[in-house]
Amino acid sequence: MSGLINALAIAAVAVLVIVRQFRAQPIGTGRRWWLVPVILAFVALREPGIVDAHHRIASVVLLGAELLIGLVTGASWAWTTRIWPEPDGTVWSKSTKASVTVWIVGIALRVGLFALGTAAGVHQDSSALLLALAATLLVRSGILLWRSRSVSPAPAVAPAYGDHTVRSAPKERV
Repeated sequence: MSGLINALAIAAVAVLVIVRQFRAQPIGTGRRWWLVPVILAFVALREPGIVDAHHRIASVVLLGAELLIGLVTGASWAWTTRIWPEPDGTVWSKSTKASVTVWIVGIALRVGLFALGTAAGVHQDSSALLLALAATLLVRSGILLWRSRSVSPAPAVAPAYGDHTVRSAPKERV
């Protein structure tokens, strides 16, 4: 794929993820939560330009730093996401304001890393960013799934005193 198509794929996935993170949604334990990150990683790894041929060591170091930022961002995002159980046993999640901070810091670190690589003369392909996004999504989904298994279901709401009782009609006064 060309760099433009990779950039569009990264932007589309990022917009989809950012928009969906602020809506409450159930954490599906039966879904294939790993599928989208694996597809993104596959697309990123099939490109030959993920490592700069002229600056191999610097390129691999930058790629490793990009992956590390992706892993830390995914873990931080998962730990700043609010989860709660419903009485029917499903566990729901919704990102918080702290999650926005995690995204902003993660993007700022990636921009800084790109600037550092550009200053060093290293050719950086969008595949590294796509691979880091896959790592972010994989770690976040895995941690949320793990956290959801440790949450006990919410207790059913007990009726208040006086509910389900027959109430007598008020007396009329003449």
